[in-house]
Amino acid sequence: MAHTAGIIGGSGIYSIPGVEILRNERIETPFGDPSAEITFGNLHGLDVVFIPRHGKGHRLSPSEVPYAANIYALKSAGVDTIISFNAVGSLREGIEPRHFVVPDQLFDRTKGLRKSTFFGGGVVGHAPFGDPYCPVLRSILTEACRKAGAVVHDGGTMVVMEGPAFSSRAESEFYRAQGWDIIGMTTLPEAKLAREAGMCYGTLAMSTDYDCWHQSEEDVTVEMVIEVVKDNVVMAGKVLSEALLLLRKNEPAQCGCSSSIGVMTSPDASPAVRLSQLEVILRR
Repeated sequence: MAHTAGIIGGSGIYSIPGVEILRNERIETPFGDPSAEITFGNLHGLDVVFIPRHGKGHRLSPSEVPYAANIYALKSAGVDTIISFNAVGSLREGIEPRHFVVPDQLFDRTKGLRKSTFFGGGVVGHAPFGDPYCPVLRSILTEACRKAGAVVHDGGTMVVMEGPAFSSRAESEFYRAQGWDIIGMTTLPEAKLAREAGMCYGTLAMSTDYDCWHQSEEDVTVEMVIEVVKDNVVMAGKVLSEALLLLRKNEPAQCGCSSSIGVMTSPDASPAVRLSQLEVILRR
């Protein structure tokens, strides 16, 4: 059985270069409308499904992104593997702007404004999240970066903040003191929802700036981020092409992502309407 790859485009990535577009479709979900229409296509003989996280024209802030609807829509479209693009700030001297990072850990500093689970309302489920990223997909993304000629850092912790304002200097120094490596605003709750949905999930984090901790660099500005994002987007297209080639050669692995959910509520006690809404998530 071949993969169906879901691509979630972050800042600056609103389409997939080189993809053969088959159709665009608006998918309704029990969790509201997704960020935009879903694009179905094919690249290197692999089925791909694309959604721009921030919507058409980048109209959704990190706190406004309908994460649950996006993941539900991708799952209902048959996606088993998600490649997520994220523009991030660097908390390490060695992670320079225009470098790529394939993180292996997350720390949540969002503020509970975002829906972070499909469960509740009479159905209780728990998913392990000790290792937030699919290890097999992480290896593929790291190798793809190297093949594409990107400078890539294999592993690292991403701290996810609420935004939309960037960090204060005190916050930035605090994050560095914890040993964290990069900072972003959108990987959570996306990664948690993907885990609940039984999908392999990996992040291609593209460094745009040094946040505001670096004494010899200017504090991060939107203009600075946009300029570096333009360069990162070109490399991102090359990395994605290599990743899909590698993904096509790999059958879905026994990584545990597809079976890592435990529903505690007995079927007799579960509201029928909630079970119906969760059918896409629980069908495995």
